[in-house]
Amino acid sequence: MPVSHSTSPVFIPAIDGDVLRVQDLEFAYPDGHKALQGVTFHMRGGDKAALVGPNGAGKSTLMLHLNGILQGNGGIEVGGRSLTRENLPLIRAMVGLVFQNPDDQLFSPTVFDDVAFGPLHMGLPEDEVRARVDAALDAVRMPGYRERLSHHLSMGEKKRIAIATVLSMQPSLLVLDEPTAGLDPRARRTLIRLLHDLPITMLVSTHDMAMVKELFPRTIVMDEGRIVADGSTREVLSDEAFLLAHGLEKP
Repeated sequence: MPVSHSTSPVFIPAIDGDVLRVQDLEFAYPDGHKALQGVTFHMRGGDKAALVGPNGAGKSTLMLHLNGILQGNGGIEVGGRSLTRENLPLIRAMVGLVFQNPDDQLFSPTVFDDVAFGPLHMGLPEDEVRARVDAALDAVRMPGYRERLSHHLSMGEKKRIAIATVLSMQPSLLVLDEPTAGLDPRARRTLIRLLHDLPITMLVSTHDMAMVKELFPRTIVMDEGRIVADGSTREVLSDEAFLLAHGLEKP
């Protein structure tokens, strides 16, 4: 169903049932460190969940599994499709992963080239690519940035363009790593409003507990490679002793 942002629509693929299912996911690094231990959860269409926990809890490792960058033991399904070698190209289009450092995703001469990169490599016709670029830039409220040089942008602008580079792929799930890290208060507020308004299933790893309280109805807490809580944000954040036990502060 088309959802309008500014003047151009971003088409978010409709998925019946669960957008994401993770079942008994296990992963150990070559040094033997068990980074994920039986991680199980699911997300339905429209869910917006925060993923929180201390450094080393396994949050980034988990996110890198969701589109096959890392591969452990257990099951991952996106839109009912198992994450297998055969399905990997499709899964990577369905799971839009936005890294903490936008410079890891912005490598083309102009903003247009960066946002068009994914659709071009999907083999889409030129008119469709341009339409997707326009829609993605509208969605992040940067329609006038097509010809700007990506490396000349501010950190906040780069983060929004990095989101646009995955929105142009029309993902079913948006996964972000520390989106507000390194932002000044104005850029942080702009990004929070943007994430609030985007009509897409969203999993966001963050240490910004004030943003968690404001933006996410659901909070998943990880510690030592396990999910130790998964529930309403209000309930999770109300238990100060639990938060302190898992390296978190009450906002």
